[in-house]
Amino acid sequence: MLVVFAIILVALVLFATEPVPIDITAIGIMVSLMVLEPWTQVTPAQGVSGFASTATVTVLAMFVLSYGVQRTGAVQILGQKIAAFTRDDETKQLGATIGVVGPISGFINNTAAVAILLPMVTDLAHEGKTSPSKLLIPLSYASMFGGMLTLVGTSTNILASDLVARLAADQPQVFPELHAFSMFEFTGLGLVVTVIGTVYLMTVGRWLLPERIPPKEDLTEEFEMGNYLTEVVVREDSPLVGQTVGEALTETDLDVDLVQLIRDGQTFVEPLRPKQIRPDDIFAVRTDRDTLVELLDAEGLSLISEFDVSDEELEGNDTERSLVEVVISPRSSLVGETLATANFRDRYDATVLALRRGPELIRKRMDHTELQVGDTLLVQATPESISRLNVNRDFIVAQEIERPDYREGKIALAIGIVAAVVAVAALNILPIMVSALAGALVMVVTGVLKPPEVYDAVEWDVIFLLAGVIPLGIAMEQTGAANLLADLVVASADFLPAVAVLGVFYLVTAILTNIVSNNASVVLMIPVAAEAARQLDANAFAFVLAVTFAASTAFMTPVGYQTNLFVYGPGGYKFTDYVKVGTPLQLVFAVVTTVGIAAIWGV
Repeated sequence: MLVVFAIILVALVLFATEPVPIDITAIGIMVSLMVLEPWTQVTPAQGVSGFASTATVTVLAMFVLSYGVQRTGAVQILGQKIAAFTRDDETKQLGATIGVVGPISGFINNTAAVAILLPMVTDLAHEGKTSPSKLLIPLSYASMFGGMLTLVGTSTNILASDLVARLAADQPQVFPELHAFSMFEFTGLGLVVTVIGTVYLMTVGRWLLPERIPPKEDLTEEFEMGNYLTEVVVREDSPLVGQTVGEALTETDLDVDLVQLIRDGQTFVEPLRPKQIRPDDIFAVRTDRDTLVELLDAEGLSLISEFDVSDEELEGNDTERSLVEVVISPRSSLVGETLATANFRDRYDATVLALRRGPELIRKRMDHTELQVGDTLLVQATPESISRLNVNRDFIVAQEIERPDYREGKIALAIGIVAAVVAVAALNILPIMVSALAGALVMVVTGVLKPPEVYDAVEWDVIFLLAGVIPLGIAMEQTGAANLLADLVVASADFLPAVAVLGVFYLVTAILTNIVSNNASVVLMIPVAAEAARQLDANAFAFVLAVTFAASTAFMTPVGYQTNLFVYGPGGYKFTDYVKVGTPLQLVFAVVTTVGIAAIWGV
């Protein structure tokens, strides 16, 4: 038992600090449990059972279904209609953001829903002259409580259902009230928390939300590029004449980027490196004022004082967007890299003009700044390069980009397949795992998805996380660790009624989820909650449901849930913004969920 607690402690530290990705930590947990089998009582077969778990397979299939809907462009078309309705009315923008992402998150994975809708909401803010900070935390929060509308809204629900079903199968006499969740088992309570969450975000939450990024006319103004972008002309006597742009950048030690070339009235962006520098070439240069003075003296350049730093100036004659915000996604291969080590400019034919990390703008020595999840890059590139970034799973492009390859003719089919999967599972014709796999197969057979896209659709870090942490729950049950933790919680029942102990489980799980992974929290807390209910002679189903709801609503930190990280950079938020806006909502949900569970299922 002590060995299991030691593994849990190390896992919690690693999940909270993330020196390595959380899926690697999860695999480490799985391997440790098997290597230490005499003390953990986890056999090799049990150690790898997470890969064969119905929860893992169901989540994998749901990723494919979600991606199928995404590839049709259905959500993007909906976003365009919403933008036409809301215009510059902040109340309508906020209401539409919550009203769209909540229901969508009930039927496609809520993480995918935020990734799809983030560009729409960011554009909504820019076009409506609203601070994106006022809309993006509500986008993330609404996706979380929207995910509680159905079993398939979030991977946490599916995992919790699998864990509860296993407890019921292993100990039917001990937990007769436990069973796998049905599709709409907790939809009633989900609707209640969705309505209350919406009211909170439209009133108190709206008042608490800061305006970290003031409404600006364009991205260059938003990223305060006025003091960092200028135009210079190459003189006849410049030592740069005859060199390529790549050679000039390689040889200089100055913190400078040549981001745009104007030659004979024609504007060029990436790829610039092969172009040979000529007299009278005009370059848009990213650098600070002190470095600019050194550059002008050393390289034979002259300053063009009337340069206007704006999106229109940088985009030149392009009718399509060539300046966008790009967010580093949680599964990005660039996490831990720098722009220099990743060879970003050559690799993506794109120039990074600025980097925003929460509220902090970084423009000096960006090439040597280690990239983190949620970092937002201001990128200039050709429309073709931006389109490639848009389909690269390393990034989330935070503005709407035209994708000519959307399969709009398949919209009705894709939505129909998802509806059929939900209906078949809800009517108990087939288990959710089987219906989801069948739906994923139909997506491919009918041409909604191409076969290689199935593998691109899956968030493999989530799959390995699930597979890695599931054996930890087995170890807790078999070594008595869950019983010991339950004993400690049950001790509070001497002075608290059962409904209050239910509330304690909600709060403990919520706090844990805000620090570590939501899926890890469910694995740790469901065996403890079920055992505590047994000792209290209470309804074990009510206790595991409290844990499930709490694990899916991590409002208080940006690291508690992936969707919070998605909006961290584009919203310019500080860590404390999540504490200020999320803590009251977390407490409201603790009361509402506890009372709702007690009223509907009893304690």
